[in-house]
Amino acid sequence: MSIAASNTSMRVPAGFRNLLEGLAREVLREQPTDVVAFAAQYFQKLLEQRQASGIDPVAWGAMLED
Repeated sequence: MSIAASNTSMRVPAGFRNLLEGLAREVLREQPTDVVAFAAQYFQKLLEQRQASGIDPVAWGAMLED
């Protein structure tokens, strides 16, 4: 079953680009053999930092993008 093309444009959520750039930078720095496991650990660490500090890196990245 195919889906007809639509005129809907999708937008990247605010802060998402910054978040992915941070992940990409760390992947390039660390050169992990299992990128998926590394990404899971990276995001878990960000989540723990957000919970501990109350500062959301995605919100901060969204402010930087503006």
